[in-house]
Amino acid sequence: MTSPSLDTGGAPRAGARHRADTTATATAAPAAAPKRPGRDRYLDLLRSIALLRVIVYHIFGWAWLTVLFPSMGVMFALAGSLMARSLARPAWGVIRGRVRRLLPPMWAFSAFVLPVIFYFGWKPVKEEGIWWFVKLAWYIVPVGAPPYPWHSGDASGLLEDTWAVQAAGPLWYIRAYLWFVIASPLLLWAFRRLPWATLFAPLALTAVVGSGLFKIPGETGNVITDFATYGSCWVLGFAHQEGVFEKLPRYVFVSVSSLIMAFGLWWASWHLGPDGWDLNDIPLAQATWSFGFCVILLAYSPSWQRLPGRLAHFDSLITLSNNRAVTIYLWHNLLIMATIPVVDLLWKIPGVWPTYSGYLERAYPVLMLIVVFPLIGLMIMAVGWLEDVAAKRRPRLWPNGATSEKASRAGAARGRGRSHRA
Repeated sequence: MTSPSLDTGGAPRAGARHRADTTATATAAPAAAPKRPGRDRYLDLLRSIALLRVIVYHIFGWAWLTVLFPSMGVMFALAGSLMARSLARPAWGVIRGRVRRLLPPMWAFSAFVLPVIFYFGWKPVKEEGIWWFVKLAWYIVPVGAPPYPWHSGDASGLLEDTWAVQAAGPLWYIRAYLWFVIASPLLLWAFRRLPWATLFAPLALTAVVGSGLFKIPGETGNVITDFATYGSCWVLGFAHQEGVFEKLPRYVFVSVSSLIMAFGLWWASWHLGPDGWDLNDIPLAQATWSFGFCVILLAYSPSWQRLPGRLAHFDSLITLSNNRAVTIYLWHNLLIMATIPVVDLLWKIPGVWPTYSGYLERAYPVLMLIVVFPLIGLMIMAVGWLEDVAAKRRPRLWPNGATSEKASRAGAARGRGRSHRA
């Protein structure tokens, strides 16, 4: 969701045991050339699962999915790890690069959404006053929540009247990611000096602003609550990159994280919202459950340069989703709504109504899930190349890694041919 969290790649981390083995080997043989850091396919896999879970959740609305796999916490943790890795370089250049990668895909999204909202009769100056002109800038640089009407168009029209709310829904993540990127140099500085205090401080802040003890109204409150809820996951990414998980036995991390997760479920059970166990409505439960979940994922994190076993069959899809994570995340809600008129065409097939209409209605969410992926594919080809432009790479239509894989195999074959001739 390269992406914001949503960067692609990650460097395999070397543990203490690995470094010791390398040192011992170096005394017996000439040092080998260092490996070029590559993509950590385990992190790529987690990001792809997180994106898939977000899409499924927004179609089916199953609250238990937020417990089964807390996607947002996972994506923030992965982004924090990659950000810590990048901050080996000068901080200003890293922040500028991250912002540059985010903005062109955001501008493409805004260039589509804003004209459609205005077309359906939005009168923002009348509704929000002159302050709206400042808020409009947040469609360009999302440091705040972009404005949108709660009702737009006709409830019985091609788009339901809440389409703008659903379309703008994912933008909170873009805003939170941007603030985490800006704050990362300071957070990493604090983490290296006071690691445990920095790691748990966002959870403590969530206990204050996300539990109802102290309320901050408006979008300011939303920004602070989001930052607090996922701040520990972001800093947890720092811990992963800095090798903290190698300094203590895994059972320590698992035991502590299990207690934190248990507290999260206990808190959720006493603060169920209108959608039941949907942790998105319960900030403190979301923060603690996501944190503990990410601790376990990262404590047992392997460093895969290639996907093992049967997972290798999904290599191209995982590569594609990571290379186009921002595009997928920004557009998926709009594309889910676009499945509705497509699926409704089934009712126009002769003989379907009324004989099979009941079956179609029960299967409607499944049909939406089936249709949305081709639409996502079309959107990737239509605007996904902007992610390459933003990263200063050659634009690619369908970056699933197939071309680079063929090139590497051809290079290996040429190398074997040269060795045989020698």
